[in-house]
Parts: sequence; structure tokens; C-alpha cells
Amino acid sequence: MLVAFIFIFFAIIAGINYWVNSSTEKQLYADVNAIPKNKVGLLLGTAKYQDKARHMINPYYQNRIDAAVTLYMAGKVDYIIVSGDSIAFYNEPALMKQDLIARGIPANKIYMDNAGYRTLDSILRCRDIFGETKITIISQSFHNRRALFIANHKRIHAIAFNAADGGSLWDATFREKLARVRMALDLVLNKQASYYGERVEIK
Repeated sequence: MLVAFIFIFFAIIAGINYWVNSSTEKQLYADVNAIPKNKVGLLLGTAKYQDKARHMINPYYQNRIDAAVTLYMAGKVDYIIVSGDSIAFYNEPALMKQDLIARGIPANKIYMDNAGYRTLDSILRCRDIFGETKITIISQSFHNRRALFIANHKRIHAIAFNAADGGSLWDATFREKLARVRMALDLVLNKQASYYGERVEIK
């Protein structure tokens, strides 16, 4: 019985990952010259620092910032929504906005989504709060695939620009595969964002 359960569990993981990868392949871009232009880029948040002392920059974070700047400077997006978690002593969107401004992106071209607690929340709020249904998602390729899969099932026309990887095998493989199983369950159950709030017009 245990062996059968383990086999089924891994078969489900493999099936979901194959579905996610195969269904989003044509929506991924790594070349800024090849990616089509969209009005809005959705920059998905992650922790800026790897350590509590805030001495070590998280390469996933830095590479996403670099990718967003590359897209904007190439004229491939006009606005950027920075979406992530925010609490009293830690605010991903605020840090991302600060670093984007430092790299030359005007403050009035950046919109903060402080309730992007999970990828699902970021995608749904982009549609329902910011009113955007045609977007460019910005993150690492493995994360982009999951975000695109969600967007495809939520009536959002999305493409994604791949930031350089961060080098963690755990994030790109094991953790991501489990996250995709949870994502599939969320979609089956039609789970909604944790918080919505007032609409924001991007202009």
C-alpha cells in the first residue's frame, strides 16, 4: 500500500510538471529583442537578502531587478507592477520600487502591489485590482512557468521574460515541483487571492 501511494504521489508530481512545462513553453522569452511589447510588466517578489543581517543580496532578487530594468529600458514595457509580501519590518514591493528607481526607472512608472503574498495572489490581483489582462511576467524561468500556467487558467494573456537563475537547485527543482502541486489544487478549488481592496488604474 505504501509503495503504491508513493508511486501515485510521484506520478502526480511528474504529470503536473510536464503539463506546466509543455503548456507554457511558447510564452517564455530570454531575448529582450524577441519578446513582444506589453503595457505592463508584473515583477514577482522575493526576499532581497539571504541573511538576517542583510549583508548578502539574494541573486534571485537581483536578477529579477536586472530583468525588469532590461525590459523597461528596451521599451518592452511601459509600467511595472512590483508584487510581493509586505509586513511592518519587511516590504518586498517597497524594496523593489526603490531599487528600480535607483536604476533609472521613473517612480510614476512603478505601481506597488503589497498583497502579492503568493504567485496566485499576484496574478489575480493584477487582473482584478489593476485591471490588466495582457501582461509580461518577470521572474526566473521555473517560476515564470507556474505564473503563466495560473494566468492561462484565469483569462489573462501573458508572456514571461526569464531573469537569470539564482543557482539554488532546491528552489528550481524540489521546492518548485511541490509548489506546482499546490498550485494545481488551488486552481481546482478556485482559490481566490487573500486580499483584494480598491481598484487601481494604471495610466
